[in-house]
Amino acid sequence: MTSTFTTSTRAHGRNQNQLRPVKITRGYTVHAEGSVLIEFGDTRVLCTASVEEKVPGHKKGSGEGWVTAEYGMLPRATHTRGDREAARGKQSGRTQEIQRLIGRSMRAVFDLKKLGERTIHLDCDVLQADGGTRT
Repeated sequence: MTSTFTTSTRAHGRNQNQLRPVKITRGYTVHAEGSVLIEFGDTRVLCTASVEEKVPGHKKGSGEGWVTAEYGMLPRATHTRGDREAARGKQSGRTQEIQRLIGRSMRAVFDLKKLGERTIHLDCDVLQADGGTRT
């Protein structure tokens, strides 16, 4: 049996099994209740958290909170400019998939009872993409 794993290096001289450098800057924006700039090599994602003192209708009276997410990519975050999805009037299936993944992942790790009847809105925007942006 032969291995398909090669010993060649990736972009920027990394080995195949070497991760990109990770940097997290907390408090990156001043207006949101929470914010971080996350850098994975040359990929940069800005995430903000906003708290609202109410929940969606399906959670009212439950005593539990809710966490929801929105995801976007700046038009020039990649090598070629793409139109803003808002200008097209419709989100792509990829964007919807990523938003759902973020929201479901966060709801799985939050104690929604301790949150009380509040909603946390997570906004994740890719400022610059270099490699995959789903991780």
